[in-house]
Amino acid sequence: MPVRAVVFDVGGVLEINPPTGWLDRWAARLQLTTAELGHRLDQLWGGGDIGAVTLADIERRTAADLQLSDRVLGELLDDVWSEYLGSLNQPLMEFVRSLRPRWKTAILSNSFVGAREREQDAYGFQDVFDTIVYSHEVGHLKPDPTIYAIACERLGVEPEDVLFLDDLPANLDGARAVGIDAIRFADTEQAIADIRSRLDRSAPVT
Repeated sequence: MPVRAVVFDVGGVLEINPPTGWLDRWAARLQLTTAELGHRLDQLWGGGDIGAVTLADIERRTAADLQLSDRVLGELLDDVWSEYLGSLNQPLMEFVRSLRPRWKTAILSNSFVGAREREQDAYGFQDVFDTIVYSHEVGHLKPDPTIYAIACERLGVEPEDVLFLDDLPANLDGARAVGIDAIRFADTEQAIADIRSRLDRSAPVT
């Protein structure tokens, strides 16, 4: 089948996200163990990845639970978002731009409330991709079959028309289970080469 759309993961693929050590730093600052702070934040931030709570709710309860002033809360969240956003994978983004308009392009991301605004401000994703499917906006996480179906519906294509790039095997397996061709991201050069090879084997899209 000809490929009509190429879909990209964000974290670890379009964004490079090395650990920044923010959790250790903040545990020390708040006089908690890293494990204790991690557990408390997991509880406080639960549901943010599927939009079950708002970012404002998360900020309020984080400030209350950890007894943070508005200033300190802002510093904590800036640290968290810094690691979340990482840095842009510039060569891959240039490759994405080169695909259009011959192929449709999309983002399919397990995300967190607030990610659309932060990523748009930092990287302008909405200006590059035909559609963006964020888990916190649609209420489903990869590898749930529903989120792949949503991406296909928004792109106006069938699963067999799609090529998907992700770095996590479970997400690739989820895509393949619904009929999407999937490539594992190991590094940028490999990913671009593998996508080009697959597209070269595909009949031209008109």
